[in-house]
Amino acid sequence: MRCTCDELLKGQAGVSPVCLAHLWLFQALSETEVQALTAAAWRKPFEKGQYVFIEGQPATLLFVIKAGRVKLVKTDDDGTEILVDIRKAGDFIGETFLSADADYPLTAECVEDSLLCGFTKERFERLVTEHPNIGLQIMRNMSERISWLTSRVGSASSTHLEERLYAVLVTVAREHGTRTASGLVIEFPLTHEELSFLVGAHRVSVTKALKALRESGKVAREGKHLILPAG
Repeated sequence: MRCTCDELLKGQAGVSPVCLAHLWLFQALSETEVQALTAAAWRKPFEKGQYVFIEGQPATLLFVIKAGRVKLVKTDDDGTEILVDIRKAGDFIGETFLSADADYPLTAECVEDSLLCGFTKERFERLVTEHPNIGLQIMRNMSERISWLTSRVGSASSTHLEERLYAVLVTVAREHGTRTASGLVIEFPLTHEELSFLVGAHRVSVTKALKALRESGKVAREGKHLILPAG
């Protein structure tokens, strides 16, 4: 389900302080800053499969994920979609809009029903100018994101595919999984093709590596869900 950024702004709803203030992205803000933040934002529900923005569109909106999950994909020259990342509640997407006259380099698609809070570029720039501490929180979040991406690069450096795949699954499970008595459950489907993009290997090789992980007991499957058993 595709829609333009202008269409997203139609029928937008206001944001209450509860919607944003408790998110780690905006922790340690004063009451005045929280009020300014919520006054500048709007919120909108998205359905599973709906595009938040599309690669190549002008980057004019920033989004904070209040609930749900969004995947970021890159389309290569032959039309193949490459999974780059999966963002969860508390993360933000569309940060490219902080650059002048930039386009979105990725497509953002909801992998489940989601609720997003958004800011227009004009409102956000005015907000950060008037309340510098809000900008400081964004900078801290970016630092944490860089550290997380660095750890993913370290995981990908392993020469053994099974080890790389297991490291990626552990990262995804910790970021997005649900802890149960059986272990960490990844409750949304990850195709073998998507896993191949995450580990940088051919899909057939990933299928064999995943089978080996299941046979060794490191990974289990129940329907479409992957489980990392509790150790």
